[in-house]
Amino acid sequence: MSCTFCTWPWFEGEGLSVRAENRNKSWTKLKSMVHWSPLAFTLKSRSSWVQLAGHAGNFQAKEGGRLLKRYCECEQQCLNKLMTDSLRPYVPGYYGVVQKDEQDYNLMDDLLVGFDSPSIMDCKMGSRTYLEEELMKARERPRLRKDMYEKMVSVDPGAPTEEERAQQGVLKPRYMQWRETLSSTATLGFRIEGIKKADGTCNTNFKKTKQREQVMKALDDFVDGNVQILKLYLKRLEELRSVLEKSHFFNTHEVVGSSLLFVHDASGKASIWMIDFGKMVPLPPPMMLDHRTPWVEGNREDGYLWGMDNLIDILSSMLPQTPCEVDRNSEEA
Repeated sequence: MSCTFCTWPWFEGEGLSVRAENRNKSWTKLKSMVHWSPLAFTLKSRSSWVQLAGHAGNFQAKEGGRLLKRYCECEQQCLNKLMTDSLRPYVPGYYGVVQKDEQDYNLMDDLLVGFDSPSIMDCKMGSRTYLEEELMKARERPRLRKDMYEKMVSVDPGAPTEEERAQQGVLKPRYMQWRETLSSTATLGFRIEGIKKADGTCNTNFKKTKQREQVMKALDDFVDGNVQILKLYLKRLEELRSVLEKSHFFNTHEVVGSSLLFVHDASGKASIWMIDFGKMVPLPPPMMLDHRTPWVEGNREDGYLWGMDNLIDILSSMLPQTPCEVDRNSEEA
């Protein structure tokens, strides 16, 4: 399996966590969730978590609060380096490569351990979700893609050009770049992939969630207006941003397709981790990125920190202001 598809187990094509009780009763619903939704579906029981893969064999359960993720060399190399980087507290613990049923897996922490019926959100970070290398390869072998044309039309019937409409197909680079313009990836440098709440409700309809107000509404729904959870998330993001800015590893890698996993539960526990490193590519020395400069083909900037700046700003604006803050803002205005 290509590294392109190496993703975390609670989201589309990434598998899901379920518990054993009532498994047969819920199987029809679970199959539907795997096929149609990028979010995992969780069920309570007395047994340990069982990992079922959205792509067969992509994930396996492991005792001791760990999971097996199908081997991806790029991810393995990144996780090895991250274990000795300042980012270590913000990524899943990694324990090397193990083999099961003649298949190699990366062994890492299950980040849901310690949470009771958690609410989960996946935010894909950055201003693009494809590597420059992918774009160049697609251009080397230009081929009209009918499947991508049909996807484009299903989302926006007016998107294809007259030529594309006549050909009933689009080139992959054109599709890849068009796709990013639909969501807040283009406007804010991140996008919500999906949300699973503690009550079992899932929302994956964020393909056209593009404007700041739409994102804010989705985030408010995710935390159910809980200010304390919001504050914990904001604190964690600010800490992570500070570490990212100083991390040599981060600044010497093109970071694409990586997500932030938000997790909280009714006890008030909340945290955020970086996940999905299958497209985290090292740069040729001495090249370094600031992750904020707008992307121009060739500069390899990914907009990761630009997205985080916007995410932090949005969460900050959602917090109720104190009287002093209101007065200060009025004076500044």
